[in-house]
Amino acid sequence: MRNLWRAGRQLAMLVAGFLGPLLPVVGADLNVFAAASLAEALREIAPPFEQQSGVRVRFNFGSSGLLARQIGAGAPADVFFSADEGRMDALVNVGRIRLDTRRTLLSNALVIIVPEAAPAGSVVSPADLADGRVRRIALGEMQTVPAGIYAREYLQGLGLWSAIAPKVVPMENVRAALSAVGAGNADAGIVYRTDVRMSARVRVAFEVPEAEGPKIAYLVAVVEGAREEEAARAWVAYLAAQQAQEVFSRHGFGIVR
Repeated sequence: MRNLWRAGRQLAMLVAGFLGPLLPVVGADLNVFAAASLAEALREIAPPFEQQSGVRVRFNFGSSGLLARQIGAGAPADVFFSADEGRMDALVNVGRIRLDTRRTLLSNALVIIVPEAAPAGSVVSPADLADGRVRRIALGEMQTVPAGIYAREYLQGLGLWSAIAPKVVPMENVRAALSAVGAGNADAGIVYRTDVRMSARVRVAFEVPEAEGPKIAYLVAVVEGAREEEAARAWVAYLAAQQAQEVFSRHGFGIVR
């Protein structure tokens, strides 16, 4: 047993040597609250980190707004990975974020999607969402889900929101919007570019050029009062390292340097 413990400590030291001077606690359970759009990438990134450090990573995925509310109410989160700068700022304002750990890591873009079986040409531009043939549009809930907030901001900038708003079906997170379109329960939706790869039942009708759309930034930070601060700091550093960034890039995220 002592030899196993020593082996675990040695692995943790290797990770610490790569990531920085802070040594994760072997056997720690790390609670990571992360935006739903990050789920697949983070599930791929976690196992190598766990193997090298001896830290167990536990995820709570959801809309960034909901997660921020949970953390603000005292939920036992060690790390917050947000798809929206405003949600991170809200937690900073109430003293729930360790400012020295805050990093902007990723970017993304919006796409308009339709069911795979939708007639060709039914939607080819944002203006087509106002057409009478499009009756239901799935968006993330526009008060708490960053993808929904970004979509509304984009459509308002085009002067289309007033015509589209009555058709909007608000969803609990961006993946729910993706599922609604894939199931045919909505005629169109707006999700992240990275989400589309998760469903063979939708196709991209229009990709919003990043220069024309809202700036979509993903930020990560250690939560103030984290029970596993050392492990949390090591995890945040690992996410910014090359091995993790290669995974994010493969999943379609832009890397912020």
